[in-house]
Amino acid sequence: MRKVLLLALAALLVTSAVPAAAVAPGEAPGRPGAHPSWLPADKTGFGTARERGSNVWFTLQGGRMSEVYYPDLSTPSVRSLDLVVSDGRTFATVDSSARAQRVRRVDGSSLGYEQTITDDQRRWRLTKTYVTDPARATVLVQVDLTSLTGHPYQLYAVADPDLTNDGSDDSAQATGSEMTAKDGKTAAAFTASPAFSRTSVGYSGVSDGITQLTTNRALIPYTSASKGNVVLSGQTTVDGVGVRQVTLALGMAADPVAASRAANASQRRGFSSVQRDYDRGWHDYLHTLSAPPSPADRDLYLASVLTLAASEDKRHPGAFIASPSMPWRFGNNDPEFSPSGTYHLVWPRDLYQIATGLLAAGDRGAADRSVDYLFGTQQVPDGHLPQNTTVDGTPYWKSIQLDETALPIVLAQQLGRTELWPGVRRAAEFLLSWRADNGKTSPYSQQERWEEQDGYSPSTIAAVIAGLVCAADLAHRTGAAADAGRYLAAADRFKASLPQWTVTSNGPLSKDPYFVRLTKDGNANAGTVYNLGNSSVTMDQRAVTDAGFLELVRLGIYAPEDPVIRNSVRVTDADISYHTPSGQFWHRYTKDGYGEQAHGAPWDNTFPAGSRSTFGRLWPLLAGERGEYELATGDRAAAAGRLRDLSRAASPADTLPEQVWDENPPSGTEGHAPGTPTASATPLAWTHAQYVRLAWAVRTGRVIEQPTVVRCHFLGC
Repeated sequence: MRKVLLLALAALLVTSAVPAAAVAPGEAPGRPGAHPSWLPADKTGFGTARERGSNVWFTLQGGRMSEVYYPDLSTPSVRSLDLVVSDGRTFATVDSSARAQRVRRVDGSSLGYEQTITDDQRRWRLTKTYVTDPARATVLVQVDLTSLTGHPYQLYAVADPDLTNDGSDDSAQATGSEMTAKDGKTAAAFTASPAFSRTSVGYSGVSDGITQLTTNRALIPYTSASKGNVVLSGQTTVDGVGVRQVTLALGMAADPVAASRAANASQRRGFSSVQRDYDRGWHDYLHTLSAPPSPADRDLYLASVLTLAASEDKRHPGAFIASPSMPWRFGNNDPEFSPSGTYHLVWPRDLYQIATGLLAAGDRGAADRSVDYLFGTQQVPDGHLPQNTTVDGTPYWKSIQLDETALPIVLAQQLGRTELWPGVRRAAEFLLSWRADNGKTSPYSQQERWEEQDGYSPSTIAAVIAGLVCAADLAHRTGAAADAGRYLAAADRFKASLPQWTVTSNGPLSKDPYFVRLTKDGNANAGTVYNLGNSSVTMDQRAVTDAGFLELVRLGIYAPEDPVIRNSVRVTDADISYHTPSGQFWHRYTKDGYGEQAHGAPWDNTFPAGSRSTFGRLWPLLAGERGEYELATGDRAAAAGRLRDLSRAASPADTLPEQVWDENPPSGTEGHAPGTPTASATPLAWTHAQYVRLAWAVRTGRVIEQPTVVRCHFLGC
């Protein structure tokens, strides 16, 4: 009896007063754990090694490491890595909860990041540096804890795997100083150097490390957790005084043995060696490109190029995703959006933007891989390009967006890829033959570039016209003169009909003609009403404007001094632009509803039409489009100002967002100043591509991606 009492007392001492009944090693309680969901989309960092053999990517958000993607960029497999600092008695603080946070790129020519977190009570400071191993799929984090009081503390690391884009079916095991998690396809191994002194696996929200530590200031060494939302937690040997540093490794593979092998191989190499090779890979890449153009902010320009390059999947060349994020409801893993997709997919429209941005930077190879990927995903038998795909080319959403079939043709022509003529011809024929279910024909589109409405859209029709002219040029080069004639004739017809379809002369926004966002019926003078979507209002189509008509100038179809273009610029400036401290930015269109709610809560698509519960904010990339228009007018100084404004929308570590706060920011809370990033998709590759492209356009004084054949056909050479 005395021996039993002594054992119980020892257990209580080890676990700092955790009830003895809960201490026994074994299966963690609380299966299956909390519902898994992804972290907010406002990423402050995005990194991976340049080498294709290291098919793992990390993101940073809110003072921590957020989603890790493996084995490809369409598959998030880790939700987060948090650190917890405790004195073992009175507090246990999660590092990402501290208000004093700073993030920076360690090397301006690489994608390594450093986060510095200072405790609100100034008891400690954490510095975390992130890279991936160029030789394998391991994320390495070097952690430095400094006690600011002189007292020793305890440091814990908590990793939350959501393997294969599903955190509800994982199992976990703790074996000695190492932890692994697995599902049917993927595994992760979590190690530390020096090794963890204590490990525990549990279920999120019930027996995970953060819950244990913030409740009882100690970690119970559970050794297994099966089939649920599992979490891996370890106590390090760091105390912030005598021992300050530890290296954490998260190795990824198809099974636990291989994941463990990856993590331990990276640990044996050591953080400094891995970081050196990581940086060298990106330095070598940048040396193959043009030097940053003088009008650009050098750090942001390099970060933009690197971000675009990092957005390419390593197992599927040319598959560049839109953003490594899952904003708002898309990250909730509810039945409608589980497994998550959306932004970590490939959109032909976004890929066109990315490819032209990298081409401007001097990466011809990336542009060639992009167009190869695009035509490799062309749908049979009709020849259209899918709305979006996973990186392996599998269609995800399946609406028809004519600009996404037209822009790949433009890219192919710009690259002189005559061998793609069979695919180009199928795409061009689709642009001529498309008929919607309601009987309307091309260039009527099932969705326009914002993917929310059907109708006749100026930006979509601009892409279709340019695509047909570029297809005609490729047809001429390959001896298909009859096809070339048909395509040019159709392009001319579409341009001639464009005013009837999209220019109103009796709308409420100006007494002079202007382009509307779109028309439902092809009659821009008709007072047809439609609901704008995203909980927004029902409006007369003549009262809804956006700046998509500028594509007509960028692509060389309309002259910049055309009076309807100039008046439409005035209309959009008055109706949908706002001057923030960072510069002038634009909404996508009148009364846009795609953004956070009025009080700052996430966007949700379940609100009833007309409720105005969500509000689309300002899009920085539209400032880049305006800059390209101003270059077309000859106003280089104005375009340089747009480039400056774009740079002001960046995070401290040079990630550019989808949206920034507008004229109606949420009140009563910090962090919502107009012109600063919202929790929208960040980094958005399209925004970074627009920055790179505009930087070179300002440098050269012209719209560099304008197809010469289109401009010559409509405006003369």
